[in-house]
Amino acid sequence: MANTLPLFLKKRAFLTPERKAISFEGDTLTFGELYSRSMVVAGQLAAAGVGNGTYTAVLVKNSMEAAILLYALQLCGAPAVMLNNRLSPSELSYQLTDAKAEFLIYDDAFKEKAEGSAAGLVGLFCMSMAELHDTDPAVFTVPDDVLLDEVCTVMYTSGTTGSPKGVVQTYGNHFWSASGSALNLGLSTDDTWLCSVPLFHISGYSILMRSIIYGMHIVLHSHFDEVKAIEDIYLKRVTIMSVVSATLARMIDKLGERGLPEAFRCMLLGGGPAPLPLLEVCREKGIPVYQTYGMTETASQSVTLSPEYSLSKLGSAGKPLFPVSMKIELPDGREAPTGEAGEILLKGPNVTPGYLNRPRETAERIVDGWLHTGDIGRLDEEGFLYVLDRRSDLIISGGENIYPAEIEAVLLSHPEIRDAGVAGMPDSKWGQAPAAFIVPKGDITLSIDELRQFCLGRLAKYKVPREFHFVSELPRNASNKLLRRKLPDMIGEREQ
Repeated sequence: MANTLPLFLKKRAFLTPERKAISFEGDTLTFGELYSRSMVVAGQLAAAGVGNGTYTAVLVKNSMEAAILLYALQLCGAPAVMLNNRLSPSELSYQLTDAKAEFLIYDDAFKEKAEGSAAGLVGLFCMSMAELHDTDPAVFTVPDDVLLDEVCTVMYTSGTTGSPKGVVQTYGNHFWSASGSALNLGLSTDDTWLCSVPLFHISGYSILMRSIIYGMHIVLHSHFDEVKAIEDIYLKRVTIMSVVSATLARMIDKLGERGLPEAFRCMLLGGGPAPLPLLEVCREKGIPVYQTYGMTETASQSVTLSPEYSLSKLGSAGKPLFPVSMKIELPDGREAPTGEAGEILLKGPNVTPGYLNRPRETAERIVDGWLHTGDIGRLDEEGFLYVLDRRSDLIISGGENIYPAEIEAVLLSHPEIRDAGVAGMPDSKWGQAPAAFIVPKGDITLSIDELRQFCLGRLAKYKVPREFHFVSELPRNASNKLLRRKLPDMIGEREQ
């Protein structure tokens, strides 16, 4: 018997048609209305030639229409190839070619970028959302069930090590990701999730999936804005929000002496551990912070630290969610003893079956069901995970392993530093040495000697940055995750 579940949105609209589904800029749809609107767009997609198994690239920004389009593709059974709207036409063209996409649906604001990326690609049909909405819908039958191993989405990795690869995410991956999150965070019919992260990223798309699986209202923002986020938390009774340290810090600064409403119950923090001062302020304000570890290959969070451990287990990502298994592996293939660093391996029904059209890379990264994440971590005696760094970001200085995240956490604890990043730089004596890139708060002038002494009091000498560079902002991706590989390019931007 095939492993199936009822088609998510169709089932949700049947179960709770009158319940709020999604709000965007003053417009709110119930699940019944969302299903009806998505059915119309699915009919338009079908009329254009999109059908079951048609790989359809999507170049959009966060909006109600974008969410409806993504749900409509599910109704059509068409895998959505999620394109990062910040990429250049040549980068997008590579992904379109690699995915063998047959259609490209784009937001009208990205017309030039879409046409540039599609130029010369044979067999790719390009269509704006305006053109799609002008199409007369075809009549088609939506199935009642969906195969859990059917491809729902494809998201490309950042390509920090080699060319970007398309991560396949099945309906089963998304369902088990949502289930694991609910078992960890709990679930209430009063929950409302604020989504200001990009829908083309797993952090945003996973919220869309949780909405229709849980029957949960989401408040969608076009982009992150701390003022609007705080306002909607109050006005729309938001209970959960996905953040990274940088966005959480901006919200805390904007709150000033205020806290958040009592109904607010969770900041779900990804993108690396939060600095201690930020966690302490959140505790003083009564704002629960759940630190997490996840990736595109695991359809969002896989490991989460509950707030009661946020200070006693500072820096930990927590323990694996209920459906997830985890271990730390040494280079020789043995499981690492407690406290020893090695590669983080994950296994579970939320883990991708592989990379699109890449059997060799799939076989290298997924061995006996275990995903080799490429991240370095260790487990303490109680089984809490500490993510040390990306293997590609590791700095080896004079034979010593240096983890940039450890140094960044120290720098971010400085009261006059707004943001900090660390990268390895060539060093004639040691091979590599850490360099710090710092965004001061306001117009504050920081002394390099004082910063060096600050670090010496908290780090081993070989970990203290050899260089300090002051910049106006750090390079981050669409989900505000630090891009360390781009830090050296910033030298000279704003030297003191």
